[in-house]
Amino acid sequence: MSTNRAPEPRPETSPWVFSTREMGRRPGTMRTVTRSVPGPGAERADEAIGLVGVLAVPPGSPVELDLRLESVSEGVYVSGTASAQLAGECSRCLDELDEDLEVRIEELFAYPDSVTEETTDEDEIPRVVDEHVDLEQTVRDAIVLELPLAPLCRDDCPGLCPECGGRRADLGPDHRHETLDPRWAALRERLPSD
Repeated sequence: MSTNRAPEPRPETSPWVFSTREMGRRPGTMRTVTRSVPGPGAERADEAIGLVGVLAVPPGSPVELDLRLESVSEGVYVSGTASAQLAGECSRCLDELDEDLEVRIEELFAYPDSVTEETTDEDEIPRVVDEHVDLEQTVRDAIVLELPLAPLCRDDCPGLCPECGGRRADLGPDHRHETLDPRWAALRERLPSD
């Protein structure tokens, strides 16, 4: 008997929650599901999938789920894909980015009182709670792990000019700024300007 307290189930009305009731605990029983889940709205920016302003699923933008739920001896194995549109900005030139992302989902949700549930910590593996699986954290983790730390509009993006802030791609190869050694700056003031 497990001493871990089962997590509180999320409301069945959550689009991230899937019922496993019709599968029972019969290994080999399987069902496929497709669902479009709205991402967090603008009022829940702290719950965005990704880093807002860097690269994230835009508020209210859908996450498309194409999944297979399969009953195995220790729980419910969920596999498939999650697809989403991402928005953000290039980390070099600050141009807007729009990208499509598709990630692979593979997660075992342990049955209550299974060997897996009894031998793992509560935060180590998700659980089947009241014959339901909640995929929100699994999908969030899969998407966030695929996001680049410094998104780029293209691999060879030249970025911004550190002197004037202009986009180097627009400025051309002969763009330069006169740099005067600060030790000579006082002399420049004494010279007549022509």
